[in-house]
Amino acid sequence: MIESTRADEGDVSPIAAMFADRARARMIAALIDGRRLPASRLAAEAGVSAATASGHLRKLLDHRLVRVETSGRHRYYYLASAQVAAAFEALVAMTPLPPVTSLRQGTRLQRLRTARTCYDHFAGRLGVSLTDALIADGVLRALDGTGDTRRRDGDRLSAPIEQPAFELGPQAATALEAWGVDLEQVQSASRPVLRFCLDWTEQRHHLSGGLGAAILRTARDNDWVRPGPRPRELSITDAGTAAFAGLAPQLAG
Repeated sequence: MIESTRADEGDVSPIAAMFADRARARMIAALIDGRRLPASRLAAEAGVSAATASGHLRKLLDHRLVRVETSGRHRYYYLASAQVAAAFEALVAMTPLPPVTSLRQGTRLQRLRTARTCYDHFAGRLGVSLTDALIADGVLRALDGTGDTRRRDGDRLSAPIEQPAFELGPQAATALEAWGVDLEQVQSASRPVLRFCLDWTEQRHHLSGGLGAAILRTARDNDWVRPGPRPRELSITDAGTAAFAGLAPQLAG
């Protein structure tokens, strides 16, 4: 987790300082999959008291890193934007990871690499493999003609790709029917259809944007994936194993 030292606090930006506190970083990590959570759950995730959590949330709200939605007597907090998630993951990526000291830690790291969410779309090995499958199916077409999803010079780790590398291919609508995704519905929304992030564990591009979110929704609706033991982790069900084997055979490799 990101931590700052007192000697360096005057040299970091106010936003970076928000992430530098361990409790606030844990709160951001709990929200990074796009969920809306109450303060009580965020306090538990951060391992702090309700009063301490309330103070941290006020700071995150003041810096516009989170927003709050009121439903009846309850208040639910969520990340202000995908850019907040990308900035957080970029800072985490620059922080040396602690050594794996137990089988449980090693298993969790493996789960994160295998399948997880990045804000509201797939990430990890599953995310990049699904992106490769979309290229193979003609849903995505590389602008440079290579179809290469590896990290390029200038790509920031765990951040949205500023220069688009892919566009929708001529077979997109037909191929997406097999994925259970209505391309016209995705295109009718105000959100950009195609966006890509640089996956921090795989060092390759994975699909985000409206299409990435639609594919994750479809997978959840069909019970292909379920929440894992920890925030952002995903478990692939038996139905998902069968579905992905048909949609993305390279996942079996």
